[in-house]
Amino acid sequence: MSFRLILLGLLLLSSTRAYFQDSIPPVTAIDTTKIDTIVIRATQYKVKAVPRGIRFINPDISFNDTRVLSEPYEPFVIPSFWTRENKLGLNVSQVAFVNWNAGGENAVSGLGNLKFIRNYKFRYLKWNNELILKYGINVQEGREIRKTEDVIRFTSTFGYRRDTLSKWYHSVNVKFNTQITDGYKYPDTENRISRFMAPGYLFFGGGPSYAPEGEKFNLYLSPTTVKATFVLDQTLANQGAFGVKRAIYDEEGNLVTRGEKKFIEFGILVTNTWEKEISKNIIMQHRLSLFTDYVRSFGNIDIDWELNFTFKVNDLFEANFGTQVIYDDDIRFDQVIADTGNVIDPGVPRIQFRQGLAIGLAYNF
Repeated sequence: MSFRLILLGLLLLSSTRAYFQDSIPPVTAIDTTKIDTIVIRATQYKVKAVPRGIRFINPDISFNDTRVLSEPYEPFVIPSFWTRENKLGLNVSQVAFVNWNAGGENAVSGLGNLKFIRNYKFRYLKWNNELILKYGINVQEGREIRKTEDVIRFTSTFGYRRDTLSKWYHSVNVKFNTQITDGYKYPDTENRISRFMAPGYLFFGGGPSYAPEGEKFNLYLSPTTVKATFVLDQTLANQGAFGVKRAIYDEEGNLVTRGEKKFIEFGILVTNTWEKEISKNIIMQHRLSLFTDYVRSFGNIDIDWELNFTFKVNDLFEANFGTQVIYDDDIRFDQVIADTGNVIDPGVPRIQFRQGLAIGLAYNF
């Protein structure tokens, strides 16, 4: 009996243990999914609390109050490292007399000039280019048309500096000067004293240049410059004009050797250009060129100095006052040439001076 009770108790105990084991809830899965080494959360929770100051509203869009822009729209333009200037000037003066007791002659004068500038600057590099054309005439009653100014001048300077803080550049400079039409010593209009490329001057050299940032100032020092003088008119070349070797004639005036059409010099060149607004609407422009030859006449300096003042009236009208001084030992005056072609007196060099005052139009395009 007792054995049966014991056996029954063991059966009840085993069944109860099995029941409790089956009633234990299964282990729930973790709220993550593992993919390789990245853990991605499977459940997303909504935001229960909205911070103050946030208003979820639909915007009210209306084009009823749309207006036309007060200023024209300017699209974005890619910045350029080039700066340019195109300027056209025309100055005219006129005087007329009718029954004028003090006397006088009707006259009209005109001066036109063109100026083109193309400059490039980026970090270590600087390249300046300038072309200037000037031509002026004077028409007076009872007299031939006379030329008052005639200039073709081109200048190009390329510079490199070692850093962006330096004001000194290692530069190479090219400069060319000549004129457009024939020149005469008035009133003699039969024998010309100059013409296109007679003379023509070409300078080429290298050296340091000083150009401060933000200023229109340039000082160029070249200890190695080649100066070439061209006289492409054979008649002037035979006379030895502008420093070229003159022709050789025999005693009877027969030409033995033609005059040379070019003359090469090697020396030092110093140039300086400076433009500054000294007062409101008053601009000063200064240009100076000094050259001396090492071999032929060292210390004998050729000078070309120009000083101009521009008085701006408005965007279209301006007044100009300028002076120019030239001294070149190769340009001789009062030459005496015999009928045979031989030069009796080579003449002497003189200081050349020009001064002008004009009022006219100035248009930038």
